[in-house]
Amino acid sequence: MSSVRVAILTGKRGRGSNMANLIAATRDGRVGSAEVVLVVVPAGGTPAEASARELGVDTLQLDPREAGYAQRLLSALATARVEIVCLAGYMTLLPVEVVEAYRGRTLNVHPALLPKFGGRGMYGAHVQEAVLAAGETETGCTVHLVTEAYDEGATLIQKRCPVMDDDTVESLSARVLELEHEAYPEALESVVRRYARP
Repeated sequence: MSSVRVAILTGKRGRGSNMANLIAATRDGRVGSAEVVLVVVPAGGTPAEASARELGVDTLQLDPREAGYAQRLLSALATARVEIVCLAGYMTLLPVEVVEAYRGRTLNVHPALLPKFGGRGMYGAHVQEAVLAAGETETGCTVHLVTEAYDEGATLIQKRCPVMDDDTVESLSARVLELEHEAYPEALESVVRRYARP
């Protein structure tokens, strides 16, 4: 069976742990019939770029703020014969042209139980700060399809965890990240199965 080809788009921040986890998942059997063939980074020297290179995955630098980004990204994805796109720490809206080209085949993970605590400005520590400020007793993560709006695509999977009385942003973020590392490969596997070829 030939592998479904996956690209991962990353951001400047973060350690690249979801990216590395997805690469590992395509190699250790958690995501069958898939291969991460390209990691796109917004700038050189990011932790995600270094991790991808250590893992032997081709990387490409494309800055989302530069003119022509959408067409250059689409060209790179086509050249690599990418079928599924995963966002991992990618903080900007994906260009409409890319959303349209990969509609139903672009995934993102969000560190909350959408639709709660989603939308513009809700990323990283901001999410868990809001969860704690709201007095939530439960939170988790959501893997969803990407659309033209932040965090509004169809949910593929959610995983939940309690919010403890003594939680800090850091402790809660760490617990949710563990769930992300479980949920993202499961969601990717569900999408890969639709595109796997004999």
